[in-house]
Amino acid sequence: MSEERGAAAQTPSAINQNPQVTEEGQRLSFLGLFVGFVAGIPRLFFPLIAVAFGAGRVDRSGAMMPFLIAAVILLSLVFRWISWTRFRYFIDDEDIRIESGLISRSARSIPYDRIQDVSIEQKPLARLFQLAEVKFETGSGTGDEAMLSYVTADEAERLRELVRAHKSSVHIIAGSENDAAIAQAPPIYAMDTTRVLTLGFYSFSLVIFAVLGGAAQQFDFLFPFDIYDVGAWLGVAKENGAVLDGISLSARIFAAFFGLVALIALGFATGIIRTFLRENGFRLDVTPKGFRRQRGLLTLTDTVMPVRRVQAATIQTGPIRKRRGWYALKFVSLAADTGTKQGEDSDHAAAPLATMDEIERILSAAKIDRPDAGLVFTRGQSAWWVIQIILVAVVILSAMIVMILAANAGWKAMLLLLLLAFAAVSFYFQWHGNRYALDTDQIFVRRGWWREQLTIAPQIKIQSVEIEQGPLARRRGLASLQLGIAGGTLEIIALPIDVARQIQAQIINVVAQVDYADMSAA
Repeated sequence: MSEERGAAAQTPSAINQNPQVTEEGQRLSFLGLFVGFVAGIPRLFFPLIAVAFGAGRVDRSGAMMPFLIAAVILLSLVFRWISWTRFRYFIDDEDIRIESGLISRSARSIPYDRIQDVSIEQKPLARLFQLAEVKFETGSGTGDEAMLSYVTADEAERLRELVRAHKSSVHIIAGSENDAAIAQAPPIYAMDTTRVLTLGFYSFSLVIFAVLGGAAQQFDFLFPFDIYDVGAWLGVAKENGAVLDGISLSARIFAAFFGLVALIALGFATGIIRTFLRENGFRLDVTPKGFRRQRGLLTLTDTVMPVRRVQAATIQTGPIRKRRGWYALKFVSLAADTGTKQGEDSDHAAAPLATMDEIERILSAAKIDRPDAGLVFTRGQSAWWVIQIILVAVVILSAMIVMILAANAGWKAMLLLLLLAFAAVSFYFQWHGNRYALDTDQIFVRRGWWREQLTIAPQIKIQSVEIEQGPLARRRGLASLQLGIAGGTLEIIALPIDVARQIQAQIINVVAQVDYADMSAA
């Protein structure tokens, strides 16, 4: 790698000439075997518990238990070593090939033109040994097409440069003065510690209770009583000297208030800690290869996204953040954001907490424009939401009738009425916050009240336009417009059918003028 960094300019073929690569392919770093084993120790927790219980039944003295635990750990290490010896990756002129498996061999071939993104991630232990994970994103919808865990940090950077060189078909200047100048240039956006902590304050989270609840379900067999039995907990408290009888009403109210305050404080603390671990050192640069984002306290991630792969931009805010002038910017891309989990928003975070001036600079670099001040946004037809509330009312009123006939009304019926009122208010705010607009080049969709969101999509990035009508909406002459973009969808609802067809025709006319044979235009 040092020889490559000393070269003034290299073609993709030159970058491919790594002295460590042979006809038999290249292995992962041997140190990565140790790092992967240590990182995988938590996965051995349940097997070790099973071994401990099994050993306790056979040998009540516990003399065999240390040997059995050592055997499980040794077997895990042996299997990892075998897997490491049978893992190879090959760097070819047209693709990257990965072969793995002992008994059942598998081979994946990933053409360079299918790779949407190459991200580098360094967890704490891997960073200690100067190792990294390389993830090749293809946008297939099934997660990472391939992952190399672990290679040296220099090798990870070399692989990313190689993919960029093949995809752009230009000379890559690796380790030159230009790279040094880019690294020293001020970022287009960055977050200092104060801003990270401010974002954490806005990121109130009670995820800790979900974690504790999941752990309780997994390990409830370790408790001598049902953990969901309040009476059992009260009995344990009394056995430990707690006085629960004769507590006054004011004391109970104070305890409830104290518990609520503690819950809120824990939610803020959890949000701050999670945000600080994920966003610390956040930096966004604009390089000749695209947007480069670096972030993370313990786990460092380094992601590069070419500008032409930005399909749309989403600006988010809320009533409290908006009053303080704070917004968030995300990019929609075919590849999912690094570090996102299933069920989470997979859009790329470009500016988690920024002013509108900062967001405008990033949008300008992405060749996306904010709506003009004079652009008129149109609300959807209110009849669309009236239909929704009627459907909800029919369900709730039917349930109330069943309760009355069963002589089981009372407070349950009142709760259903409150639920109906809440649904009506919710649909009203949806109608109030749902608006759209078009200009000659872009389409804008606003939605949400508590979590206000503006999505901006260049019309030439839209890949499909579909009109949908349900049976009731069709009778009212209403429709929704589904706009397909790479990496997601954009929906405009509550449109009169003639307006939906006009928008469809306008977008198709714009897209039809683009020659997609020229990939640089797409």
